[in-house]
Amino acid sequence: MQPLKQSFQVSYSYSIFFTQDLFHLANDTLGAFFRSFGDASFQRKALCVIDSGFAAHYPHLTQNILTYFATLEESVKLVPSILLLPGGEEAKNDPALFDQIVEAIDQYGIDRHSFVIGIGGGAILDLVGYAAAVSHRGVKHIRIPTTVLSQNDSGVGVKNGINYRGKKNFLGSFAPPIAVFNDLTFLHSLDDRDWRSGIAEAIKVALIKDKVFFEWIEANAQALAQRNEEVMAYLIHRCAEMHVEHIRSGDPFEFGSSRPLDFGHWAAHKLEYLTDFQIRHGEAVAIGIALDSVYSTKVGKLHAEELERILAVIQKLGFDLYHPKLAENDKINLRNGLQEFREHLGGRLTIMLLDRIGKGVEVHEMDADRIAESVDYLEGHFSSLLIN
Repeated sequence: MQPLKQSFQVSYSYSIFFTQDLFHLANDTLGAFFRSFGDASFQRKALCVIDSGFAAHYPHLTQNILTYFATLEESVKLVPSILLLPGGEEAKNDPALFDQIVEAIDQYGIDRHSFVIGIGGGAILDLVGYAAAVSHRGVKHIRIPTTVLSQNDSGVGVKNGINYRGKKNFLGSFAPPIAVFNDLTFLHSLDDRDWRSGIAEAIKVALIKDKVFFEWIEANAQALAQRNEEVMAYLIHRCAEMHVEHIRSGDPFEFGSSRPLDFGHWAAHKLEYLTDFQIRHGEAVAIGIALDSVYSTKVGKLHAEELERILAVIQKLGFDLYHPKLAENDKINLRNGLQEFREHLGGRLTIMLLDRIGKGVEVHEMDADRIAESVDYLEGHFSSLLIN
């Protein structure tokens, strides 16, 4: 018998909204979305899951949400219970939190015409998106990111996941949200570390794709470090724009091994684990970017003058360039991180390095000695700053 061949395409479309005071009754952004989305003839419900750390900054948030949704009952009905779950990497490490969301989806009858709404940083959005994606083979989910990192990067993408067996994002799904709502006022809840942390992803995408954007970050580094909201609003919008452009034009579900938007991430993922997540994701990415930029110079790609510009911007924004865990155990732990990254890609290593600022280049092998030299370079750079 002849084999049967199957081929079809699935179209995805979602919008990223930029607003302020999302749950104020005078702001109709969310309400207009629900009135225009899908078939309102179904009895549509919404389950809301909020990062408890974020909610602590806004004592009236839960009531504001209830009041807002009371005006939308003809379009969507909010279920009685709003889940408050711990955010940060704990959200992705604790299976009980995943179970709690799935239980609520089941208890309140959140079907495939209904919605799960995640409000919080990237970790809680990853958890909520994964729970929604595997419930009923896919419940619609909405992301409301509350950090710079999630508004400009992870929250606007198509991936969800949780950590498992000591590996970051070992369990996950490619399931795009149906909408993303970026509220600039929510960034007021961030401490300086979390404000700064999200800027690392903007540096990343600028370095591999857009020299002009990197030069803009370079020129506005001080304003960003000093929490200028107007400048940050532009950074978030431009970074999100570049992120979705890449997803649309590239390999959104990563069938291949190329992951250019993971520039600096192979070391960052391992560093997060080695520090027991005491270091923020963006802080780890900044160090990972520094490491891969040094390595790019060591192997004759990136010019030394451009390397110094990159390191100077990272430092001006307030990031460290080095962490002692990079060199721990004679750097074997770090090299293990490279192997784990290879496994995560399906066995074929693809790493993004820099040819020059604004131009990334893929390689499929990395030299262990050059990695060690790059770590030593950053350690020396760090030590000289301490002395001075």
